[in-house]
Amino acid sequence: MTSLSQRGISRVWNVTHRSPGGPHKRQGFVLEPGHWQEFDPFLLMAEDWFQTGTFGDHPHRGMETVTVVLDGHLQHRDSHGGSGLLGPGDVQWMTAGRGVVHAEEPVPGETVHSLQLWLNLSRAQKTAEPRYQDLSGDRLPVRREEGAVVRVISGASGDVTADTLNHTPVTAVEFVLAAGAAVTQGLPGSYNGFIYVLEGSGQFGVDGTSGQQGQVLWLGPADGGADSEVSVRAERALRAVLFAGEPIREPVVAHGPFVMNSEQEIRQAFADYQAGKF
Repeated sequence: MTSLSQRGISRVWNVTHRSPGGPHKRQGFVLEPGHWQEFDPFLLMAEDWFQTGTFGDHPHRGMETVTVVLDGHLQHRDSHGGSGLLGPGDVQWMTAGRGVVHAEEPVPGETVHSLQLWLNLSRAQKTAEPRYQDLSGDRLPVRREEGAVVRVISGASGDVTADTLNHTPVTAVEFVLAAGAAVTQGLPGSYNGFIYVLEGSGQFGVDGTSGQQGQVLWLGPADGGADSEVSVRAERALRAVLFAGEPIREPVVAHGPFVMNSEQEIRQAFADYQAGKF
């Protein structure tokens, strides 16, 4: 049996939060935009605390958003007639594809705390039909080990597999570990990925790199292995998310909520949006 390549941690950084003002109470970039090649296939991830009036109607094209609600209740509606309500632990996987206009607003009087990941689409998928997948937190498949619960948002963990539909192949899991507990997460060797620590502290990767609340740990390469795994051990009770995906390796041209392969395609996206074609 071929042994799995053990992933290390190549880089660790702290997330800096700021107060944008108004109903947008607080924001920090887990993944800063602009690092298209390094973070491929991920475009950005933001952690937000916000109230009604922050994310009203706005368009997207050429990418997907993955929204994890950590606290509060988030209402969403879109230009295709869809709507819904997300609560703590729920996840929404939205494919903007060829174009969608939507709103994401807290229930009046509440503050929502969320993570939102922007995921790139390949050139062939940028004009895909828009779709929503609302993933109820209490229905996500769960892998259980001694002292560890792993919620599987996308892809697989151990023998547990989610039925989430992917255009860009992605493994996404949430770890909840008691102090001293440990777990390993398998990943294709070609995937780029990262871990964001929401609570507690732990040791990550083959070298036991330390990470604590508010820190991002970027995974090192699999050193040519077709299959790999990353180890996670909690020092204090730990809650963390891991996202890893297949790099697309195509040009990225982004302007606001549109992510395409060329400036011409960005101009066309604005023209189509202004013409009401979303």
